[in-house]
Amino acid sequence: MKLLKQLSTILLILLTASCVQQTQPKTIIVKLDMTEIKNHSKVGIRGNYPLSWDETTFLSDEDNNGIYEETFEIYTANSTIEFKFVNNDSEFELQDQNNRSITFDYKPETIIYEAVFNNPEEKITKN
Repeated sequence: MKLLKQLSTILLILLTASCVQQTQPKTIIVKLDMTEIKNHSKVGIRGNYPLSWDETTFLSDEDNNGIYEETFEIYTANSTIEFKFVNNDSEFELQDQNNRSITFDYKPETIIYEAVFNNPEEKITKN
């Protein structure tokens, strides 16, 4: 009986371990158009992994064209990421609307996510 219990435990561990998906590399390029927003500064993004809902990850506008950008390189087995953009480090866009989201394929991929602040329309390009 003791041997049967040990074999059952080992089998359960093996089955559970084989069900875990491996992480896949993702490159996410975010481009946020702020040209229609007056008084924009400290523009960023908050969300679930690899982001945080408590702290802003800031985007940059190196060429001062009003398009803020950032590239994230992560490894994940998650199927989606949810987020919202913020202005002035704390003003969330799309109040009382669903979070933005990106759904991942279970493979390495590069995703370009383009949006306009406070406009729910988006353009997602996957390679």
